[in-house]
Amino acid sequence: MSLSDYQLLVVLAKESNMRKAAEKLFVSQPALSQRLQNIEKQWGTKLFIRTQKGVILTPSGEMVVNFAESMLEEQERIHEEIQELNTKVHGTLKIACASIVGQNWLPKVLKQFVSAHPHAKISLITGWSSEILKNLYEGEVHVGIIRGATDWKGEKIHLFEDSLYLVDREISRIEDVMETDRPFIQFKSDSNYYQEIQNWWHRQFQTVPKRTIIVDQIETCKQMTYNGIGYAILPAITLTGSEKDVYKIPLMDEKNHHIKRDTWLLGYESAFELKQVKAFLEVVQKYLQ
Repeated sequence: MSLSDYQLLVVLAKESNMRKAAEKLFVSQPALSQRLQNIEKQWGTKLFIRTQKGVILTPSGEMVVNFAESMLEEQERIHEEIQELNTKVHGTLKIACASIVGQNWLPKVLKQFVSAHPHAKISLITGWSSEILKNLYEGEVHVGIIRGATDWKGEKIHLFEDSLYLVDREISRIEDVMETDRPFIQFKSDSNYYQEIQNWWHRQFQTVPKRTIIVDQIETCKQMTYNGIGYAILPAITLTGSEKDVYKIPLMDEKNHHIKRDTWLLGYESAFELKQVKAFLEVVQKYLQ
């Protein structure tokens, strides 16, 4: 089997659909079907079963796809080691980043990185900070960027901190929150962020919000707030400063200090030795300065 055959199996297993897999591989469906038949002949067994909804792996198929994935990973590892011998920055920079940072801060940094190192590739995963840590622990990425406190024992760089604000079109004072019947709009987030908001709310009001709306994404939460549906608590990183007719009231702790969220860049020392990771860290440091 060739590396392209390994890639075919991995993509088809991931998509579970011949049409989608063909599009990803830039081949026609008949060509994909023919190549799959040839691969199955080589292994002497059926690897996929066609259904009305797509294709599913057979037990034998699972074993072969796992083997294909390991071969592709080994090929990428060797490729990166070879690229390390060159003077230019090559290889793939693998980043897992908290979604909010990936939407509002990271693109500006990556723009500078790509401009300075056009031969490098970027693999980016976004999600909750707890998911980012899992990616790091399992060695799936070189660098993780998370929000909030962390007890990470490896390499750790503080990127920035930003304040939390109660944002609304009508409420101009914290004291007015309990007077409104409009809902508190919340976005799904990591447990530590959720707990921080709950602690502040309890200290401030000693009760629960009258009405709440829960949405999946912070951007949805922000747009609903800007359109006057309700009020929300948002980090400064999401606020551009161009918002009109919107009140932004900073959240204060028990010592009357601004409540802030920290953003950290994490990784293992071995990953920080890779040329593409070193180059990324240099770009980050310049951007922060």
